[in-house]
Amino acid sequence: MPDAASAPVLDVKNLQSWYGESHILHGMEFNVKPGEVVTLLGRNGAGKSTTLKSIMGMIGKRKGSIAFEGKETIKLPSEKIARLGVAFCPEERGIFASLDVKENLLLPPTIRTGGMTLERIFDLFPNLKERLTSQGTKLSGGEQQMLAIARILRTGSRFLMLDEPTEGLAPVIIQQIGHMIERLKAEGFTILLVEQNFRFAAGLADRFYVIEHGKVIDTFASSELQANMQKLHQYLGV
Repeated sequence: MPDAASAPVLDVKNLQSWYGESHILHGMEFNVKPGEVVTLLGRNGAGKSTTLKSIMGMIGKRKGSIAFEGKETIKLPSEKIARLGVAFCPEERGIFASLDVKENLLLPPTIRTGGMTLERIFDLFPNLKERLTSQGTKLSGGEQQMLAIARILRTGSRFLMLDEPTEGLAPVIIQQIGHMIERLKAEGFTILLVEQNFRFAAGLADRFYVIEHGKVIDTFASSELQANMQKLHQYLGV
């Protein structure tokens, strides 16, 4: 379990975000400490994905505070936030569909030293080694998700934001992605996870934040999970 006294890697305070005239986030407040897996939970439309995109600077209008490793990033563009060490795997995956697996893996820039070698990537995702010369369009949904995560691991970033990594995937692939997150956590990576599949997230996260109407309405640690199941059923309809 990460040290509860550690300064947060990410500290979000009073975050408000808009899509055009639509006010989506209404004062989000949460933090992520070094080595943690933290999950944002909530129904569809609660603001979970918007939160990740806001952290990444992908939302045009934002107010509040987003501090990464103590540096305020609310006014920075996406490319500068990425170069600080924030790695984002979006729900739509964002791989280059016309390129093969190897080309996708060789493209990401080096943000920090220590990016994963291809050998380490293939150790985590054996499927990708078998599909090295396959175009992105020829990969299954699960293989595309593995490639999308592998690409951000190549950059050297140690803080990963994963948006719905199991959506639409077969149970065997979901299990592989769960094992991958466990291994990354054991290696000291810090992960902020948005996940609709509560049962998947429940076995991985150290802490949970429940989001409704663009703000945090409850939070609890993994050790408090069983005691909060009735409330979770009400919040999520699981």
